Amino acid sequence: MSFVSVLSYFLGGYTTLVIALYMLSSVVPIAGFAARSLAAYISLVICAIYGAIASIILRILGREQIAQWTTARAFKYVMALTTGVTFEIIDPKRHLETVRPAVFIGNHQTELDVLMLGCMFPKYCSVTAKKALKNVPFLGWFMSLSGTIFIDRKNSKDAREAMSGAAREIQKRKQSVYIFPEGTRSYSKEPELLPFKKGAFHLAVQAGVPIVPVVVANYSHVLYIKGLVFKSGKIPVKVLDPIPTIGLKAEDVDELTRSTRELMQREYVALTQKVQNRPIAMPSMNGDGVVRASGADATLS
Repeated sequence: MSFVSVLSYFLGGYTTLVIALYMLSSVVPIAGFAARSLAAYISLVICAIYGAIASIILRILGREQIAQWTTARAFKYVMALTTGVTFEIIDPKRHLETVRPAVFIGNHQTELDVLMLGCMFPKYCSVTAKKALKNVPFLGWFMSLSGTIFIDRKNSKDAREAMSGAAREIQKRKQSVYIFPEGTRSYSKEPELLPFKKGAFHLAVQAGVPIVPVVVANYSHVLYIKGLVFKSGKIPVKVLDPIPTIGLKAEDVDELTRSTRELMQREYVALTQKVQNRPIAMPSMNGDGVVRASGADATLS
C-alpha cells in the first residue's frame, strides 16, 4: 500500500471520527471537547506543514519576515472552520499595522493562545519560544525556518545572547517580536495574571523600541481543560497604546514591568467582565508581580 493511500485512509478515518464526536456532543458534552481537541490538533499539523513550505519559499524570495504572519492567518481560518473558535481583534488605533518595530506582549492562558496569535499576529513579527519546541515535528521545523528566537531557559548565558541577538535583529531589520511575559500558561478560570518575568522589558529597553501590550479576555467559558470544556465562540483581544522605552535604562525595568502588568491586569478584568457579563473583583497581589530571576528573565545589560 502506497504512502498516499495510507495517508488518505488516515485522514478519512480521522475526519469521520471528528464528525461523529461533534454529532454526539449534543447528547454527551465531553464529546465536543474531544472533537474540537482532535480538530485543533490536525489543524495545527496541517498549518505547520504549510508554514514550513511557505517559509522555504519566502526565504528564497527574501521575504522570510512574513512567514509567521502568513502561517498565522492560515491557522486562523482553518481553526474557525474546524472548531468554530476565533478571536476578535480590538485595535481602533491600528497599532498592529503602524507600530514597527516593537515588543508585543500578551497574557498567556492555554494552548489556544496559538490561535490568538493566528488572528492578531502583525506582519514583520516573530515569536520567542523555549528551546525544547525546536525538536517538535512539524511545528518545530516551521518555527526554525521562519525565524523564531529560541531561548534555552536552562542556560542563562545562551538566553542572554539570544535576547541580545534579538535586540540587534529588531534594530537592523525593523523586526518586531511577540513575548508572553508570564513565561508559562496560567490555565486560570479567573482573569488573574501570573507574575511577569523581565526579559521582554529588558529587550525593549535595549532595542529602544516601544512595548505594545495585548490583552486577551479570560476564555475559560470557551476552553477550560481541567473541566474538559471546549466550545465554539468569539474571544475579544484588545491592543493597548504603545509604551515608549526611549531613554530608559536597565535600572528602570523593574518599575516598567510592574506598571505594565498593573495596566494589563486592569484591562484583563474589564474585558472579561464584558465577555462573561458578570462582576469580577480585581485580584489581590502579593508583592509587585515581578519575578526576580537570573539570565534572560532578569538582566540583559
